[in-house]
Amino acid sequence: MLVLASASPRRLDLLRQIGLEPAAIDPADTDETPAAAEAPRVYALRMAMAKLAAVAPRHPGATVLAADSVVALGRRILPKAETEAEARRCLALLSGRRHRVLGGVAVGSAGKVRARLIETVVRFKRLETSEVEGYIRSGEWQGKAGGYAIQGRAAAFVAFLSGSYSNVVGLPLFETAALLRAASR
Repeated sequence: MLVLASASPRRLDLLRQIGLEPAAIDPADTDETPAAAEAPRVYALRMAMAKLAAVAPRHPGATVLAADSVVALGRRILPKAETEAEARRCLALLSGRRHRVLGGVAVGSAGKVRARLIETVVRFKRLETSEVEGYIRSGEWQGKAGGYAIQGRAAAFVAFLSGSYSNVVGLPLFETAALLRAASR
């Protein structure tokens, strides 16, 4: 039995894309505040592990999948944009620059925990004010790490991508499938 420890519709869609249907969806209620001076890589993996730790005890005998996505510019962790002002700030920082999307994935099964950190490098083109304003009007940025959704209109901003595309959407499928296979052995 697979339990997805996430309320993200993108993660559910990605799992379905590879033929996996969770028996249950049980989002973790965890504090997602980064620790002082916490490195983005450490934060992404810590969040995935914290979500797993919160949900796994509620589903004994199940395989629990937890994940977290972090958009990082250097050592700076960009927020999940909740306001237009936050989204504009994120897009201004990302404009014409490379950033990293860090995906922490954790799988717990039979008392064993397996985790991976996946890094994808993305470079945005230099964004025009009209492009930013059009994107803000679309509303796609709401609740998205770094203020954008690559699977939507922001795909037109991506000049370069190295690594897992599905990681940028919200769940690195190759690595997730490998972790789930290992957990079923």
